Amino acid sequence: MVDLPVVARDEWLTARRELLDQEKELTRLRDRVTASRRQLPAVAVDKEYTLTGPDGPVRLADLFEGRRQLIVYHFMFDPAWTEGCSSCSLLVDNVGHLAHLRASDTTFAVVSRAPLSSITPFRDRMGWTFPWYSSHGSDFNYDFHVTNDPDVAPVEYNYKDAATLEQEGLTPFLRGEAHGLSVFVRSDDGRVLHTYSTYGRGLDPLLNTYNYLDLTPLGRQRYVNEFPHHDTYDTPSTGGHCH
Repeated sequence: MVDLPVVARDEWLTARRELLDQEKELTRLRDRVTASRRQLPAVAVDKEYTLTGPDGPVRLADLFEGRRQLIVYHFMFDPAWTEGCSSCSLLVDNVGHLAHLRASDTTFAVVSRAPLSSITPFRDRMGWTFPWYSSHGSDFNYDFHVTNDPDVAPVEYNYKDAATLEQEGLTPFLRGEAHGLSVFVRSDDGRVLHTYSTYGRGLDPLLNTYNYLDLTPLGRQRYVNEFPHHDTYDTPSTGGHCH
């Protein structure tokens, strides 16, 4: 039930114009932040990562599929799990038709630490068609801070070290899987460059379900990890493996 004041249209129009000013301010700020993001310097990826695709081992450079840019979504899928994270599933449910990215010289791919033998049946079950690779057995997830294990590498998530995460009460990120997104570009001399990574609520803009719900009086209604896998709405769901 929505408890909203009901007013005359003139009063509504005044309030709507005030909100429009705020929306325009937000748009201008977003444009400035986007411009700053494009100007970030890059870091050369010198390590040779071996991932696994449907046709066998691949290098990070192979994920570009011949295009100039690569967007990797780090999908939470621990090797011990039987299915991927429901929050990550919500996000990739919102991935649009890849033809538009590909026409812009950009490839979208998903990478998880689970073996391909677990990824493939889950991907088929969910009806997704984007490329999905396994980083099982490589350092990829650890180096891009979407798997944390202090026995393997120093803990870091969302640019915070273990001490900061603990101080801020973000202890679930001290060990295990987390979600994120990384952007890579190929230089003119063929090197793979890492330009950007984002974590946590930095991925909010990609949750188009939220973008639509944010336009409504009821709003988002539930936290991201309270959305079940899309094929389980008519059956009880625990919400999957997620922080």
